Order: sequence, then C-alpha cells, then structure tokens
Amino acid sequence: MSPVETPQARLVRPLAGRLDTIVGRFTMYRLVLLVLSALTGYSVLLNVLGWLTFGIPEMLAHLALCLTLTYASNRALAALFRVRPHLESSLITGLLLYFLFWPSLQPMDLAGVALACVLASASKYALAWRGRHIFNPAAAGAFVTGLTGLNIATWWAATPAMLWLLAPGVLLVLYRMRKVLMASVFTAVATAIIMLELLRSSMTAGMGAWQALAQRPVLFFVGFMLTEPLTLPPRRWQQLALATLVGVLFAVPWNLGMFANSPEAALLAGNLLAFLAGQRGAVKLRFAGARPLTPATTEFSFAPARPVRFVPGQFMELDLPQAKPDGKGRRRVFSLAGGPGERLVKFGVRTDGPLSAAKAALLALRPGDKVAATAVGGDFVLPRDPRRPLLLVAAGIGITPFVSYAASGALRDRDAVVLVLARSAEEVAYAEELRSSCVRVLVWTAEESVPPSNLNPVAGRPSGAGSLRTDGRLDGRALAALVPDISRRDVYVSGSPASVAALRRAAKRAGARRVRTDSFSGY
Repeated sequence: MSPVETPQARLVRPLAGRLDTIVGRFTMYRLVLLVLSALTGYSVLLNVLGWLTFGIPEMLAHLALCLTLTYASNRALAALFRVRPHLESSLITGLLLYFLFWPSLQPMDLAGVALACVLASASKYALAWRGRHIFNPAAAGAFVTGLTGLNIATWWAATPAMLWLLAPGVLLVLYRMRKVLMASVFTAVATAIIMLELLRSSMTAGMGAWQALAQRPVLFFVGFMLTEPLTLPPRRWQQLALATLVGVLFAVPWNLGMFANSPEAALLAGNLLAFLAGQRGAVKLRFAGARPLTPATTEFSFAPARPVRFVPGQFMELDLPQAKPDGKGRRRVFSLAGGPGERLVKFGVRTDGPLSAAKAALLALRPGDKVAATAVGGDFVLPRDPRRPLLLVAAGIGITPFVSYAASGALRDRDAVVLVLARSAEEVAYAEELRSSCVRVLVWTAEESVPPSNLNPVAGRPSGAGSLRTDGRLDGRALAALVPDISRRDVYVSGSPASVAALRRAAKRAGARRVRTDSFSGY
C-alpha cells in the first residue's frame, strides 16, 4: 500500500521510518533467509581465519547436506501431499539445522543430521493441523534425532566469534517482525536465570551475562526460532506470556526421564501452547470476486471454507500463487477489512502503479480460484474500555483496519474521529462504508488550499476545522486544529511505513499521549 507522502514528510521522517521502508521491501521469510545466509558465509570466513575449528571440508559437507536434504525431502513430501512446496521455508530450515548440529564427517554424525533434515521436513506435513504445522520444523527434527542417539543438537552458533554479526542480524529480523518486546522478555528471563545459576558458582555478574549471551544460544534461539510467525499465538499478551514460559523452560535445568531440558524441547512445548491459543490451522479461501474502491484501490473478497476467528484490526497472511515471482516469496500480509462473522473475508489493496508479483496474483484470480490463509494475528485492536475516546488516522488504503472496526459495530458507542489522508476526495477508499458508520469522518487531501472536508456531516466535526486552510501537509499544528482534544484520545495510525512515521510525529507534536501504529509493507 502506498498512501500519499508529501516532500515535507520525506524530509522530516525519522530514522525508524527510513528503516521500515528499507526492510519493508523484503518479506519476513526473505529477510530471515538473507540474514541466515550472511551468517553462514560469515561462519565459513571465521573458519578460514581460524576463529572456528571445524575444518573447511566438514563445514562445507555439513552445509551441503542440510540444504540438499531439506530441499529434496520438502519437495518430495509436498508432491506426496499434493501441495505447493515453499522454497524459502525449506532453505531456512536447512540453514537452521546447519547451525544446530556440529559439522562432522563421521558416518554416525552424518546419519543423525540427515535424519534431522528429513524429520524437519516431515513435521511440516505429518505434525500439522488443517495445513498449518504445529511445531518449529528444525526444532522438531533436532529433538527427535536426539532421542534416537544418532546425533544431538549443539547450537554451535552460540560462540563469541559469531556474536558480532549474529547480534545485529537478530535485531534486524526482530525489528522487521515487530517482535523486539517479545524477544526482550524472553532474553531477560532466560539471561536472569542463567546468571543466577552462574553467580552461585562464584562467577561475576558481568561474566555471567557475557556467557549467557555469547556462549548460550539465547540470541540465535529468540531471533530465528521462538519468533517464527506460524508457531506464535495471535495476540501480543499471549506472545509475552509464551516468551516468559519458554524462557523459564530454556534456562532452568529439568529432567523427566528420557526427556531433559534443551532449547529444542523448550521451543516445542511453547509451540504446542501457541497452537492451542491461536487460529488452529490454515484456512482455505475461494475467490469470490473483486470490486474497485477508487481508481487506485481494489477490494478482494474470499469465501472461507470454515469460519475465521479474528478481532477487528488484525491481519491475515495469504499464500498467493505467483506466475512470475519477484523474489519476495509467496506469502503476504493484508489487513482484514470486514467484520467477524461476515460470510466473506475482504481485503483492500492499492493496485495502481507498478504491480508486485503478489498484487498481480490477486488481480489474476478468477472466481472459484483457491488461496490458502496461513495465519491470523496482530494487535492493532481497539482498547477494551469503550469509554476511551479515539482518533483513527489512515493514510490511503491504511483505512482497512478502521473499516473492520466499523463493520463489526465496535465504533457504534465510542467517541471516535476518523481522519483519512488521500490524494483527492475521489481517492478515499470505502467512502460509502464510512458515511454509514455514524462516526465523525474527516478527509485531508494533498491538494493545496483545500480545507479538510467532513465525509459524514451527520456525525458533526471538530470545532475550528471549517476555517483551516492547508498546503497539503498535515503537521502537528494542523492536526491540533483539526482535533483540539487530541491529548485525551488514543491515537491509531495506519498506512505505509513512511506515512506512519510522519503521522506519528505529527500526532506527538499535536499533544497526543498514546499513539499506536500499524504499517503495511513488504508486498
């Protein structure tokens, strides 16, 4: 989605907005694959320089075995189950196993790694519910292989030499996936427990923290394993609770007969709890049709094979068939535009200008075509207290989560103001839905000397808005004039990363105290 961004906004947008724009060019899966690939190259370089001591033949053979077997077994199982294989997923699994098992040319060790690769691929299909795998594949493969005695996961990526690239790579992935808070909770819990254990052994606090972060797989685990999107519960509070529990299981020594504490065992336990808490399994969607919302935006409707559980404001991840892939993978995230309980699942998408492979795939769909929805989640939801007043600011097609609020009836008894930014009045998506929503809706266009217009006159408008003139830029002064009581409102901002960054800054300058954001990127 690419709402209007004025030259002024481009000049003032903060570093976070620029970083969002850069990483938003990659899907989460593609970014994880790129970071793991960089770490793999770095590990080979460290081995050449003598910082790692596996031996070049052992390391290269181990890498080739992990990548080849996960790719081949995934392709074979996908053909057996008559589904499309996901190339990026198999490569990510192979690289994770590369870092989990010790590189070796011993026949027993090679057999163990080979078994882990095949089991990891098999877990995506055998340990799945309604087309969605329950457990992290790499962890499942490593765990079962450890039970056989053929090999055991050593998580050798947790070495001080790897830390210098591992730490920034993990931070980049967590930032892109919006999981920094969840990762911080897990890291704090696991590190604290490990430090307490080491302090009892007369180690200093500084050395304990260093060992926890540089010589235990805390960072690798949280960056590439715990935060895998398909094995997380949908809500933030659930994710934070999961991070706490898994942190305890990860760090506290325990033994239950043949089962003992290990990173992979802790993760699998967390995966099972997440499965029980979330949307269980993928959902098959049948394309019902599309309709133009504006000259630049289109709504796509799908009939789900079974009811979809979601909260207004959440997103759905689609696995889209692409005739000409653009290097970003097949999976894309879209905000749901309808309300829970409706017969059709709807998405509003900007479809003008250069089309990505995902948008081209959507436009090429014909009624009856099938698409898989692989996940539902997100925390861009309304506060539970209906007495809290709201300001909902949408840049372009960023209006979709707010349309979901309105369609569900959640705004009916709330003091809410909706502010829509668009190139022109004709570019306001879901105009009819907004007119019938019974909430106050203002439209701010990029045209010079055009006053903000009220899309829903019946609902009234803030005082002072009628006399305000604009140069097309919505800054803090203009926003405060539009919504004089912004300081008492919860502000929600939705749109492209650059627009969201500029609008969040404007809201803060206007006096907003609580601002929540939802940016669309990567498709």
